[in-house]
Amino acid sequence: MERLQRLAVNLFGGWFRLRRCFPPELLDALARAISEGERRHLGELRFAVESRLSPGAVWAGLSARQRAHQVFAQLGVWDTEHNTGVLIYVLLAERRIEIVADRGLASRVGPDAWARICARMQQDFSAGRWREGSLAGIAAVHALAEAHFPGGGLDNPDELPDRPVLL
Repeated sequence: MERLQRLAVNLFGGWFRLRRCFPPELLDALARAISEGERRHLGELRFAVESRLSPGAVWAGLSARQRAHQVFAQLGVWDTEHNTGVLIYVLLAERRIEIVADRGLASRVGPDAWARICARMQQDFSAGRWREGSLAGIAAVHALAEAHFPGGGLDNPDELPDRPVLL
């Protein structure tokens, strides 16, 4: 029964909701926040939003967390020099936020810190504050990356695109 409920929720999520919650001007603001924050540390941040899981993924029982790991790999977030890539993944239909960090940051930042960021974003998103929640999440990830992998004048090429991805 749970799979059927998830399937129904996901079928009615839709692209229109994705574009309403994350319009082009918000995506531009998020890209700027990612770019500016990455100048202060050796981490790389990606932000991905998916309207819904495919019916096949729902039927197979794929969780939001598992999908976030797939997107992490698909976007090459793992492929950074210092293993400090981080993905913020938003699944609109299920109202889920997942953060996946590569081993460099994951070894220094515990799951509770990531969970607090997700909870803050969820609180804003639940109130319809998509911009505030997204920017707060990005800022919090940047703060953790800066605390554990500060730039300190080191050469810091931009290894991954800064523009959020709509899936």
